[in-house]
Amino acid sequence: MRKILLSLIIVVIAITFLGRLSYLQIFSFSADQLTDDPAIKKIYDYPERGYIYDRNGHLLVGNDPAYDVMVIPREVKPLDTLEFCGLLGIEKEKFIEKLRKARVYSPRLPSVLVPQLSKQDYAKLQEKMRKYKGFYIQKRSLRYYDTPSAANVLGYISEVNEGDLAANKYYVQGELKGRTGVERYYEDLLRGRKGVQHIQKDRFNRDIGPYKEGILDTLPEQGKQISITIDKTLQEYGELLMNGKRGGIVAIEPSTGEILSMISGPTYDPALLVGRERSKNYTKLYNDTIANPTWDRSIHAQQPPGSPFKTLNALIALQEGALDENTTIQCYHGFYVGKKKRGCHCGGGLRNLNKGISQSCNAYFAGAFRKIYEKFDTTDEAMDVWEKHMKSFGLGDYLGYDLPFGQKGRIPNKEYYDKWYGDNRWSSSYIISNSIGQGEILATPVQLANMTAAIANRGHYFTPHILKKIEGKDITEPKFTEAKHTTIAPKHFEPVVQGMADVYVSGTARWLQIPGIEVAGKTGTAENFTKIDGVRTQLTDHSVFVAFAPVDDPKIAIAVYIENGYFGSRYAGHIATLMIEKYLKGEITLKTLEKRMLEKTLEAEYAKPYSGEEFKINERVW
Repeated sequence: MRKILLSLIIVVIAITFLGRLSYLQIFSFSADQLTDDPAIKKIYDYPERGYIYDRNGHLLVGNDPAYDVMVIPREVKPLDTLEFCGLLGIEKEKFIEKLRKARVYSPRLPSVLVPQLSKQDYAKLQEKMRKYKGFYIQKRSLRYYDTPSAANVLGYISEVNEGDLAANKYYVQGELKGRTGVERYYEDLLRGRKGVQHIQKDRFNRDIGPYKEGILDTLPEQGKQISITIDKTLQEYGELLMNGKRGGIVAIEPSTGEILSMISGPTYDPALLVGRERSKNYTKLYNDTIANPTWDRSIHAQQPPGSPFKTLNALIALQEGALDENTTIQCYHGFYVGKKKRGCHCGGGLRNLNKGISQSCNAYFAGAFRKIYEKFDTTDEAMDVWEKHMKSFGLGDYLGYDLPFGQKGRIPNKEYYDKWYGDNRWSSSYIISNSIGQGEILATPVQLANMTAAIANRGHYFTPHILKKIEGKDITEPKFTEAKHTTIAPKHFEPVVQGMADVYVSGTARWLQIPGIEVAGKTGTAENFTKIDGVRTQLTDHSVFVAFAPVDDPKIAIAVYIENGYFGSRYAGHIATLMIEKYLKGEITLKTLEKRMLEKTLEAEYAKPYSGEEFKINERVW
């Protein structure tokens, strides 16, 4: 009996031991546990990054084959360094430094020695690689751009750095990652997932075959193909019009919030940031601190919106019952704040809402602004109501679009002015410049385009966004598909829209009419100051213009901001009009206007702060 019991115990222990060993070997073992095993070599298989198409199915970004020279430091044998560097096209000192960094990263894991060889360089090198132990060539893909435009939207990819490696264990040294624009925001979709092979080595460090017959190996997963909302033709056309000009343009489809065009000028060809010259080209662009081509003005440039802001003050005045569309205010070629006269060039006389908008009367909107504040018992109460209405149009905060953060702009509140003047020590006359979009108000081009879309929709907007489809399927994310409603009742929009339509018929943009298309717009001129030798100096005004069309069935809402572009209908109005016609008709009939914008530049204006030449100060606003 004792023998049977002893045998039974031995059998149970053996089964338990074997079971545990099997579990550890088969069920609980993962590829991650092989990371530190010197007998296992990982070989990565990189998928193609996802293609990017425009809203009409036109290719924007594809892939070209490229080749990286990889090194495993501990496997490197003595070699003819000068010959090898000659084949690689790098200096000996750079080769030694890269090899040192690879050893620091890991003596047994592969590192990129020379990235992104061309097909020609690869052809020369591949036959001789067998001579250089510890080095091999790894195929991957580089971005190919089928457009010279939209660099600020598409973004670029570059090699991961130490911060990326620490933040996300998916990446290994030498891999590429989206840095800006769509490439960054939709990195997880576009990159796919790399495959991996585990190769067993013997004690002489020779490859002997797949580890565990390849049970832990994985296949690469292709990056997702996406379609973005940009119209390739419109984007390229807008960038042509921005030749020699600085500023931002954003066009939105009001019924969806889809961004049709997002332009920052000056810009650059996105192909400059691909390949072995990427670092040199980026440094040159980044160090251009005067033109700032890498600074996306469409989402970062915060400037006073100027007269387009008058439309919102009109809506608030109507909503709060401060006036109606027939209320008149006298313009004395300006208006007075205390004893100081502020200018206006509408022609003077009695102005109602329609004429106030179409003729851009400063006096009318100063009076309307006062009437809003007079409706309330205290300035604080009036300020709270005004701020609430303004922010309902997406101003003064981040819009939540699917691009890396821009700027939030500014809608000042009572706390802001309490810091300046003291609590209960200021009134509407102190901040009267807010009535015409000057003063402390700041907005970005994308915010102005969204504001215009909300007016076009008569009281609601959809969060502006850039993603349209993933693998051919429309996006359904509620953040982008559900309407956001303003605090203004829909009935109050019609008189304001009519005033904007009359801007093109008999107002400040009457010479910009498009045959066969009814457009609603608003010109704007924004004061422009900078410091020269420590002195606050007024420069040539910025040109601002917003518009949407057709008036009764809006397909496009656009905001154009041109630095030092004089008054609103001069540069910004010209460009907005041409882009509207291009999008709605597919062709341009306003040939003289187009020729002027394609040929005219503002480079002389931008040189004035450095040349000492006199600035021309517009008197459209004060």
